[in-house]
Amino acid sequence: QVQLVESGGGSVQTGGSLRLSCAASGGTFSTYAMAWFRQAPGKEREFVAGISWSGGSTYFADSVKGRFTIFRDNAKSTVYLQMNSLKPEDTAVYYCAADFRGGPSIKVPDYWGQGTQVTVSS
Repeated sequence: QVQLVESGGGSVQTGGSLRLSCAASGGTFSTYAMAWFRQAPGKEREFVAGISWSGGSTYFADSVKGRFTIFRDNAKSTVYLQMNSLKPEDTAVYYCAADFRGGPSIKVPDYWGQGTQVTVSS
C-alpha cells in the first residue's frame, strides 16, 4: 500500500556530493519514520541514516556521521539523503525504507524502495 521510489544516484569522484530522493505514495507519509540503507557488493545491507516520523530525531551510522544529512519534506512526501565528502567505500545500492511510527534507528522496515546506485571513484 506504500510505494517508495528512489532517485538521484549516479557516479561521482571522491570528495563529491550527491543528493538522493525518495518519493512515497499510497500512505500517510508523516506517520512513517524514514531511513536509508545501503548494500555494497559482497556486504550485508546496512543502515545509513534515519529520521523519526515526527522529524524530530535523526540517527547516522558512524561511517557517514558528519558527512551525510537526512531530512524530510512531508508536504512533498519525500525524504532526502544529502551525501557530501563521498568516499569510494560509500559505493553501494542505496535503499529507501519506511517504518510506521518508527524512531530514527529502523531495524525492520515496513516498506522498501527498489534502490538507486551510487558509485564513488578515486
